[in-house]
Amino acid sequence: MIANRKLLMLPGDYIGPEVIGQVRRVIDWMSTDRAVSFDVDEDYFGGAAVDVYGTPLADETLERAKDADAVLLGAVGGPKYDHLPRDKRPEAGLLKLRKEMDLFANLRPAITFDALLDASSLKPEIVKGLDIMIVRELTSGIYFGEPRFVEGEEGRRTAVDTQRYHEHEIVRVAEVAFELARERGGRIHSVEKENVMATGVLWRDVVTKMHLERYSDVELHHLYVDNCAMQLVRDPTQFDVIVTDNMFGDILSDCASMVTGSLGMLPSASLGAPDEAGKRLAVYEPVHGSAPDIAGKNQANPLAAILSFAMMLRYSLELPKEALLIEKSIAAVLDGGMRTADIMEDGGLRVSSDVMGDALLQELEKQAEA
Repeated sequence: MIANRKLLMLPGDYIGPEVIGQVRRVIDWMSTDRAVSFDVDEDYFGGAAVDVYGTPLADETLERAKDADAVLLGAVGGPKYDHLPRDKRPEAGLLKLRKEMDLFANLRPAITFDALLDASSLKPEIVKGLDIMIVRELTSGIYFGEPRFVEGEEGRRTAVDTQRYHEHEIVRVAEVAFELARERGGRIHSVEKENVMATGVLWRDVVTKMHLERYSDVELHHLYVDNCAMQLVRDPTQFDVIVTDNMFGDILSDCASMVTGSLGMLPSASLGAPDEAGKRLAVYEPVHGSAPDIAGKNQANPLAAILSFAMMLRYSLELPKEALLIEKSIAAVLDGGMRTADIMEDGGLRVSSDVMGDALLQELEKQAEA
């Protein structure tokens, strides 16, 4: 049996516990059928933690997250907590978790499943085979730069935000992207706005130097962000890995996610720097929100959370075969016509969260025996 991995589950709010519950079923199956064992811990996070601890991220929870081999989130937020001060809202817990763990590289895959091609707003022949990995710098740039302020009298106010990058911040996120490109299709697009922004000049210079000195085996392209956005909706399959700054990554990853047509199917990862032993702190989470309107109704799509777990297996736990097994099984279930409400289409069979989980476990058994 493969040695136990320490996982921390933070289900969060509304549908968060429901989708994490389906992940737990996959973990139990792996322990029984794949001889892969996990030590799974769980804690309150987001609004649930506000209710129990009075804060969206308790100090003890943070320490448990740092001690784990990987963390899996469900979803946070909801109208129940909108009246709270900003530092007490569920989303503040997520920001604190990323900051305290220094999770600087956000990985946002954009993948199409053949069974869901018609869900895209683009023609099926344009998005078929789409498999993009967007690597977004997550802890610097204009979202964190100082100074930032609004000043002046009504009608004459001035607002200032600061876009700032240090060279080492670009180096470390570009390293993640180049290494991913080596493992994937060997192609990377570095995206900035070098023609008008000083940070873009530095970004392009640093990435170009890294390519020449360390990653000449990877095919490198530079793109302005506006051109990249256009290309994502014109010819998205030209991309393999995209690396970009915080704000541009925020925008482009959402754009790419909608090209797939199924936000409820998309996972994500946020990675920190490797320690001396090569271990990275990491948090995995589905892209979708907490969906208060369907919470408790057994309607939530658990596949994005399960795909986030597959990313965890691949990038944190060194179990790529198990990750691929889950991904192939999900594709097979979708090919069979099963759909939760969010991805329902004509001719599909609408099922509950539990039934989708049942179908996936059955397919995992079938794929494992193949």
